[in-house]
Amino acid sequence: MKQIHSLETRLANEAKELREQARCLPPGAKREPLLRKARNDENTAYLAEWLCSPGVRSKLEHRND
Repeated sequence: MKQIHSLETRLANEAKELREQARCLPPGAKREPLLRKARNDENTAYLAEWLCSPGVRSKLEHRND
């Protein structure tokens, strides 16, 4: 199955949806997991983008030589 949107885009969209859901809830046990998942999605998107950046890719490719 081919993805239409990049991983970073999908994670950002999910994070946005989770934050919107959390905004409707009072602070507590139901809200915190949504915010934690949103932060994890944002961090994962950032790391995926960083790992695909030209400088990092070049260093990783040379490391395997």
